[in-house]
Amino acid sequence: MLASEGRTTPGGHPMPSLVEFKDVEKTYRMGTNTVHALAGVNLAIEAGEFVSVIGPSGSGKSTLMHLLGFLDQPSTGTILFEGQDVSKISGRARATIRANRIGFVFQAFYLLPRMTVLQNTLLPLAYSRGEGVGRRVSRMRVKEVLDAVGMADRAHHRPSQLSGGQRQRVAIARALINEPRLILADEPTGNLDSGMAGTIMELFASLNRQGRTVVVVTHDMEIARYSRRWIRVRDGKIAPEEAA
Repeated sequence: MLASEGRTTPGGHPMPSLVEFKDVEKTYRMGTNTVHALAGVNLAIEAGEFVSVIGPSGSGKSTLMHLLGFLDQPSTGTILFEGQDVSKISGRARATIRANRIGFVFQAFYLLPRMTVLQNTLLPLAYSRGEGVGRRVSRMRVKEVLDAVGMADRAHHRPSQLSGGQRQRVAIARALINEPRLILADEPTGNLDSGMAGTIMELFASLNRQGRTVVVVTHDMEIARYSRRWIRVRDGKIAPEEAA
């Protein structure tokens, strides 16, 4: 059962999906041409799900990821986040959602080389606007997230002293520090060998079993098999969904 199934508001109404797209389209102008990156997308991601968004290069999955992570706005259609219409909010409002409610994990890690593991993990707090843990996060919280990814004993190391898998674990800890509602991972195993890729995906699966909502964007079906549901993107549209 999904985490949101059967849950209701105090008024007895069904709980809204964590994220919902309604007839979402995204177009770009390239010279005199209009490119339809997404065309009429409808989907819902429930709290507590583990979902893979899959598709080849050019399919529209990166555009979908940008919209899920509030890195962009739809051209038309509606996006709901926790039941609130966020389709046309300002760039500042999108940044606030990203800083406080979404944890990002990227293929390239994006750790700052001069900062320690501890400092990199704390970095999202610089962009916090007082929601969630914010700047009041305790050292106990930092230790908790580093323990969760098995990196507490590397807290004072710098990225150059870590393996690729260890760097990605730090990136996951950084994504967790503000206790986000959604963890969004974009090709998180792309720079790792197959053995370490499996270890990182098992970590995501463990976080999901703890109740965290995880969305992984990937072109690799071996990676997608770790999730519970697949959303396949083809030519800017959502294909019939598949249970993993």
